[in-house]
Amino acid sequence: MPSATAASTVQAQLDAYNAKDLEALLHTYAPDAGQFTLHGECLARGHEEMRPRFAARLSETDLHASLISRIVMGNLVTDHERVTRNFPEGRGTVEMLCIYEVADGRIQRATFAMGEQRIESAQDG
Repeated sequence: MPSATAASTVQAQLDAYNAKDLEALLHTYAPDAGQFTLHGECLARGHEEMRPRFAARLSETDLHASLISRIVMGNLVTDHERVTRNFPEGRGTVEMLCIYEVADGRIQRATFAMGEQRIESAQDG
């Protein structure tokens, strides 16, 4: 059942991200997987390029991705997430659209579109 496998792979990726487990996170990606912006710019290709990107992100104290919605169509999984981050300007959130292509139980390609950053004010905290 490709959809169940694709969804469970992407859920494992989200769980590893939220657990800040770098090795489990990398394991959800194929060794030669690529990460891209929505319009095609390559952010990282392969575990060697992904590792430092993930390590930097996972070091953020307040990092957490909340799933807003998920659509699964065959081996494609699209997540709409709200990510809490520690931006240079302070703690805040950003909405993301994440499109994952899964094959053989691993993410082969991930494409990301990022919404507007929202920095928390002192009264939000």
